[in-house]
Order: sequence, then C-alpha cells, then structure tokens
Amino acid sequence: MTAPVARVALPVHAHHGGWEELHPPLMEPATYAVEPQPTGPPWRPWEEVGAEEAARRGVFVPVPFVSFGARDRIVIAPGDSRSMTLILDRCDGHCRGVDGRGGPNLACEGCGRAVATRVDDCGDWQAVWLEPDAVVRRASRLPAGPPPGWDDLARPEHRVPPVEPDGAWSLRWHAALGVALAHLVAVSGDRPVALPAGRVTELLGHAVRQYLSSGPDALSTALAGPGLPLPRPRPDLLLVPRHPLTGAPWTPPHDEGPVVPLDSGVWAYLAHPGETSPIPATGVLPEGVLRDDYPLPPSPGCFLTAHHGAFEATLARLPAARTLRQRGARWPAR
Repeated sequence: MTAPVARVALPVHAHHGGWEELHPPLMEPATYAVEPQPTGPPWRPWEEVGAEEAARRGVFVPVPFVSFGARDRIVIAPGDSRSMTLILDRCDGHCRGVDGRGGPNLACEGCGRAVATRVDDCGDWQAVWLEPDAVVRRASRLPAGPPPGWDDLARPEHRVPPVEPDGAWSLRWHAALGVALAHLVAVSGDRPVALPAGRVTELLGHAVRQYLSSGPDALSTALAGPGLPLPRPRPDLLLVPRHPLTGAPWTPPHDEGPVVPLDSGVWAYLAHPGETSPIPATGVLPEGVLRDDYPLPPSPGCFLTAHHGAFEATLARLPAARTLRQRGARWPAR
C-alpha cells in the first residue's frame, strides 16, 4: 500500500489548516505518523454522546460533534501511496479537491476493499490516511537510517521559518501556535503569563496577549530544550520542543515542573535561528562576513495570530479544560 516509510511524530498541525488555501503535503516523503485519537467520520452530536462517552474518546468539554472514527489511523504523503484507486462515489469535497467526508475513498486495486482516505481539498493538508484495520505493517528489508532524535533539532533543515516566501505568515506556525496556546492556558490555569524578552515575545507575544492577560503576578516562562542552558532559578513554565519521533515533550533531567510543548520545527527556529541573510557571504569575502546590501526579507505587515480552531480542538482534549470551563474562562471568538 505504501513506498518504504519510517515513523516520525504526528505533526501538531495535522488537522488544522487555512480555509480557501491549497496546502502542501502534511508529511515529508518516506515518512509516516500515527494519530492515536479517534478522527474522521462518523460524527455524533455532543448532546447525543454525553460527557462520559465523549471523555472516553478524549474530549473533555462540549464540542458540536464527537468523532467516532478509528483510532491509530496512519498518515503518509500522497506520493508514497501505492496500489490504490479512488472510490468515485466517495470523492465529495468543496471547490478544489476531496475531503474524506464520506469515509475512506481509496480502495485496494487488488481486492477492492476500502483502505484509506485521500484528502487534498482547500484548507486541508494533502495526505493519505490509512485505516488501521485494513493494513498491516511489514518490514521493507531496506537499510534503515537512524531514527530522528533531539540532535535533529539543531539541523538547519529542521527549522521552520515563520514567514513564507510570499510574505505571509506560515500556516504551520498559525496552527502550532494555537496548539501551544491551549497547553499554555491549561498548564497556567488561565493565570497571567510573562514571555521571555527577545524573539519569543516578538513572534508570540501578540497571540499570547489575546488569550492570557499580563500582570504583576504573571508566571515566568523561558525557552528550554536540548542544547540550551536551563535558566536558574527555574522559571514557572518552560517552552520546550516535542520529540521528532515520539512527539513527547522534552523535560530537563530530574525536573518535574510544568512544561509547554511546541512544534519541534517552530521551537528549533526560536532556539537556533541561524543565519537570517537570504544571500550569505561568498566569494572573496572572509568566512563569517555577511553582505549588507541584500534586500529586506518579506514581512507580513501584521501580527502573528493563533489558529483558533487548533486552540479549541486541542484544549477540548486536555482534562484541565473541565476546570477552566467551570471557572468560566473566556478566550477570543473564532
């Protein structure tokens, strides 16, 4: 069903895109990820499901609909799919592609069984989602490279710039910020938060102020992770990366304090921005000397905001959301 693929962490932006925009593939070539939560159709209204059943499906506050789709669906890049054909009567979507609303829309060419869902409509990251009960993992017998680890975060290619080449904010940053804000709100208990000065505040400060207030009793925060010295005394909250293979947040050795996980590519840009010149020094200039006549990088001309749908969906799956809802916490409307 697939080309040889190796497992990586599920991208935090997997289910959160920008409406009326065509998206690139969600996954890098030759990789796959697993979504442990129920996703996709069938959907049932919250009123019909009830709080107890919703909680068993990982949703802890009321939402319009609860997914009763499969757990552990496997996602790959469309180019890594093999031996599958579209089920034409399940190819519903909007104006630019298919969105999988009718369930699996790809069948095995050999037996005709529905095995996966192709998604490529506007607002969705292009992907093929394999049904866990329809496929079996087999070793490819090809030499396997080392699995991704913390050291990968220092590689330049792992960093995700916040601005696209056309000058727009990155869709991945929008979604990643919404997910991170949900964790920040949950771990802070909706208390004021003070971000560290510098790049973190410049990029994330506006969005954080939309969701959390500031004040003299604000919780302190700092960027932390592999390769960075841990601030002393320890701040109240640490902004840390997710592991590129497991998705688990980084934690300091012998430290059980609260952390806020960030998309690893976003964290890598904040922690290791590297050279920002689009035209690094070459030729006869000495090594390390940069030109000063290159054009200014593209600028969005507005503040970076969070993907509110990503914020709401992530917060609904955090048990702390129950307490926040009981206390009447309020956030910006969509």
